[in-house]
Formats: sequence, C-alpha cells, structure tokens
Amino acid sequence: MKKPENAMEVFQHLEKSNCGECGEKTCLAFASAVFQGRRTIDECPRVDASVCSLFSQEKEKQTVAEKNQEDYLNSLKEQVRNVDLAARARAIGARFSGGRLSLKILGKEFSVDQEGEIYSDIHVNQWVVAPFFYHVLHGKGEPLSGQWVSFRELEDGMTRLNFFQKRCEEPMKKLADTHTELFDDIIRLFGGKRVEEQFESDISVVLYPLPLVPMMICYWKPEEGLGSSLNLFFDKTADKNLTADGVFTLATGMAQMFEKIVHKHGFLAV
Repeated sequence: MKKPENAMEVFQHLEKSNCGECGEKTCLAFASAVFQGRRTIDECPRVDASVCSLFSQEKEKQTVAEKNQEDYLNSLKEQVRNVDLAARARAIGARFSGGRLSLKILGKEFSVDQEGEIYSDIHVNQWVVAPFFYHVLHGKGEPLSGQWVSFRELEDGMTRLNFFQKRCEEPMKKLADTHTELFDDIIRLFGGKRVEEQFESDISVVLYPLPLVPMMICYWKPEEGLGSSLNLFFDKTADKNLTADGVFTLATGMAQMFEKIVHKHGFLAV
C-alpha cells in the first residue's frame, strides 16, 4: 500500500459509523489524526485486520526511508565540518557571525555552525534540513534572474515531474479551491508577497524557501466550463543554487505544511 496522500484515503478504509469508540467525534476526524501521525490505524476498534496489515507494511517502508534520509543528512553534516563556512557564506550571500552561517528560510532565521548543528527560533521542519545543507555546501550563489520557469524546465526536472505534480501542485490546488484565504495566511506567516498576476493567473504569490530559491504559486480560479488550476514556478537559477531534487523536497514539504495549517486552524470540517 502506498502512503496515504490525504485524510480521505485513510477514511476510505474505515467503517464510517462515527461510533466514537476511538475517542474522536467522527471517523473523518480519526482519519485526519492518522494522516497527521497523531494516531495509528489500529486504534480504531472496528477496523479490519487486513487494513492494519497494509498500514503496518507502509510504516516499515517509511522506517527504511527515514533511515536512508538520516544517513544522507549525516553525510551532509560531515561535509559541513570540513568546509570554510565564512567562505561559503560569501559565496551564497549569507551572513557569517559568531561561527555560524545564517540566512532566511521562509522569512525565518536559520543558522548552522561548524559542527553541522542547526539553530532557529522556530521548529526546524525536516524537509528543510537537506536542501538547506546542500545549498550551504554546493550552492553557486547565482543572482536571481527574474525569469520564472516551471519545474520541468529545471535540470533533471523531467525525471520527477509526475511526482512533483502529484505531491506538490495537486495538493496545493485542492487547498486553494476550498480555502483561497490560505494565500493571505501564508503571506503573513512566511514573509511572502503577492505580485502582479503572472501568466494571466488570478492569484500570484512569491515565497522564499531559500533566499536564492524563490517559488511562485500561480492559481487560476474555475470558470464556466473550465476547472481551476495551480502551478508552481521557480527562478531560472534554482537548479544552480540548489538541485531539482532539492526543489522537489522543499515544494513537497511546503504542500504538507499548508495542509497542516488548514487542519490546525479548523478550515476543514472533521
């Protein structure tokens, strides 16, 4: 079984009786808690054993993936210990002070020291760490071109295009369809800004996951006979200051974060 992409995919496996025996008010609320990792599927007293088995297999796969991610992060931290952070700060336009390289991620201060330890006043989301390390180590410091391109136009972008659309653009579009106020929230929370409508979109918002890797969200509202659409665009230099894989990780993480914001603020009836 593949990892559920939203709460509704978990909900499909439940009895839908809203019995309340799990402690949640509704089955959909329980499904949302499972999707967010706050509950496990086997906490439903009425779920079929075969369903528990499916989710258990998926959890084992996730454990292996997490171990691989941990190994990768450790290798990046080891590289940080062997570079001149002051020189790297100059190369990518970051700041260096008190033995730490610092820059803004989504408008928030992030720093790394010579031991590879990260510091921030806010929670450090794991999807930020690997791209942050890679940017610090290998970013070329290319100045922003002001030219926006799609993910497919980045070097090696085509190899992950289907995953990018499914895990980034489609989830964001679903949120935008029902919660257009989310754009105002992400601008306020993450130092984004609305820009003049690009590509004739109805809403265009620019965010800065990294100072030299901005992301533009363009949303087209549904019209008579036509559905809505949402696309992400990046500065043409994104694959020089990061990689297509790093851009994918950032965008996927942001899509998941926006979903959590919607759930946390009660925009969804669960």
